[in-house]
Amino acid sequence: MKKIVVGKLSDIAEKSARTIQIGELEIALFKLSTGEIKAIENKCPHKAGKLSEGIICDHHVYCPLHDQKINLLDGLVQEPDEGCVQTFKVEIDENTQEIVLHVEEKKILAS
Repeated sequence: MKKIVVGKLSDIAEKSARTIQIGELEIALFKLSTGEIKAIENKCPHKAGKLSEGIICDHHVYCPLHDQKINLLDGLVQEPDEGCVQTFKVEIDENTQEIVLHVEEKKILAS
């Protein structure tokens, strides 16, 4: 597992998103109203819509293309729709407030 510093907690406004690129893998970072940061692959499983452009509500994001509701905790699409997106573990360094993303090295190499 590779740990990558992708910015500071203050870089992302509450209830908004930021994207980062690692090779060809695009990841969306979401800051929830609780201050938590969640990270998922930045494309919906249906039409590859940019999830970072969706509306955040609680711990879900709504796909901007067709309103699928995706859980930011586990990547699952809410029924009656189906599918899932890849999630990534995120840590916040308590001293520096840096956002640290955990990505499997094979995912980086495969992209």
